[in-house]
Amino acid sequence: MTRVVIAPDKFKGTLTAAQVADGLERGLRSVVTDLDVVTVPVADGGDGTLAAAEYAGFRRETLTATDPVGRTIDTAYVRDGERAVVEMAEVSGLAMLGDDLDPMNASSRGLGEVIAAALDAGARTLVIGIGGSASSDGGAGMAQALGARVLDSNGTDIAPGGAGLDDVAELDLTGLHRGLADAELLFACDVDNPLTGERGAAAVYGPQKGASIEQVRELDAGLGRWADVVAKATGADRRDVAGAGAAGGVGFAAVALLGAELRPGAELLFEMVGLPQAVVGADLVITGEGTLDEQTLNGKAPAAVAKLAAAQGVPVVAVCGVNKLGADGLSRLGVRRAYALMDVARDQDEAMTQGDRLLEQIGAQVAGFALL
Repeated sequence: MTRVVIAPDKFKGTLTAAQVADGLERGLRSVVTDLDVVTVPVADGGDGTLAAAEYAGFRRETLTATDPVGRTIDTAYVRDGERAVVEMAEVSGLAMLGDDLDPMNASSRGLGEVIAAALDAGARTLVIGIGGSASSDGGAGMAQALGARVLDSNGTDIAPGGAGLDDVAELDLTGLHRGLADAELLFACDVDNPLTGERGAAAVYGPQKGASIEQVRELDAGLGRWADVVAKATGADRRDVAGAGAAGGVGFAAVALLGAELRPGAELLFEMVGLPQAVVGADLVITGEGTLDEQTLNGKAPAAVAKLAAAQGVPVVAVCGVNKLGADGLSRLGVRRAYALMDVARDQDEAMTQGDRLLEQIGAQVAGFALL
């Protein structure tokens, strides 16, 4: 029996990865009824990470935590026994602030609170997706939520956010969460930026979080002071580690304070949801995301799916809302053909509102091209 693996990312703002997969499966089966279809929604560490893990059988655990600007919110992580997945975008995400960005005061504390909750519940392997962060605090807020004391020269806890790093003078790690000692923390990180400097967290990502030119300078200086204090407390300077600048410096704190490992996001999530095993022996893999473009080629989920399939000699096709890759780009991506909602929709409104139906059409087209 022909086996097809459907492993898309979400179509951001319109369809979840599971909805994309369901529409495609209906279309495939309308043409070829005798199919073994394996659905594995994927993500790369940003929004949609929890949904992908939950679809794979992880159980959602709800809790209250602190959002980027200090408000108490309802959030969640997912767990399967001693394995847990945490998504920064769900608790400390930029999108949560809408138009009210706060680059100087936004904190990563909520992320630390969710990690602590997972450790308290018995998780010992944690995959932590850090895409879409709102803060540039070097992970200081996360560290505080996990029991570290981040102090000014008077021995007082510093204020939240990157602005608080102006006053950082001392780090006390004696109260760090006990569960960290025997836990494996894997942070999903797809950038190689250092913590500071012209390629650092503030310079590259601060403007996306609302920082002005002057605020970028202030944030970068504060991150440098934070790195000095951490180096003094730990005996090692990790500011130049590849990925230290991820998520406003959360990557730095993860490595320097938590003993964590930074790994490509899609690779980590694939392991957690069982995609490598699903691809073995498949006849076709279908992947995709909302927009196929140059960013897709730089380690996003569809590129990682295509690479995984290629290693097994399995052909790949892609689906998307909009395709901005030409023939050369699709070849570099490793897919035989791409199918876009905008190619079958009458207009953008239909593509945005009738995606389920249009994906059925595309699924039928894929079956005619690849399975008959």
